[in-house]
Amino acid sequence: MSNLPPSKTALVVIDVQRAFDAWEAAGKHRNNPQAVARIADLLAAFRAVRAPIFHIRHEGTRPGSSFLPGGSGYPVKDEAKERDGEPVIVKRVNSAFIGTDLEARLRAEGIARVVICGATTNHCVETTTRMAGNLGFDTRLVRDATWTFDRIGPDGDAHSAEAIHAMTLANLNGEFATIVTAAETIAALQGA
Repeated sequence: MSNLPPSKTALVVIDVQRAFDAWEAAGKHRNNPQAVARIADLLAAFRAVRAPIFHIRHEGTRPGSSFLPGGSGYPVKDEAKERDGEPVIVKRVNSAFIGTDLEARLRAEGIARVVICGATTNHCVETTTRMAGNLGFDTRLVRDATWTFDRIGPDGDAHSAEAIHAMTLANLNGEFATIVTAAETIAALQGA
């Protein structure tokens, strides 16, 4: 990962909310059990060099959504809480760029690279990553700082979280983003 000044690289933390804990408690299987710990590592590293951090929250709009404001699933997990001065951007669709001022904020700060982490790999993380790449940002997706859940496809076949995660990374790699690890990201940030 080529080095840019920390001021030109922003961490975008997507939807690290308590709803996912409830999904797991209800028996949904996920991959990357250490993803939230890696997100905490990224947050610490970006804070240490005073690089920009943007927190994204999903606000559910449909009745019964796990992400309804005021519900137990809406708050951010403790490990990913924002600090004073770190903006929180609320979205209502998969992409953090749709219906928000994220792009305007990134452009105003002269951000050239975005480093994306959070949940879930094949939904809001993927959608935001594709748009970041399309918008011309040097986009890095942190493979060990995102996760997803098992799903049943339209054909009734079961797809594991591990397989979905791997395919999503394969789809994004090279065209929309560079796939990196948290350790690689932190090393590049510290070396900048």
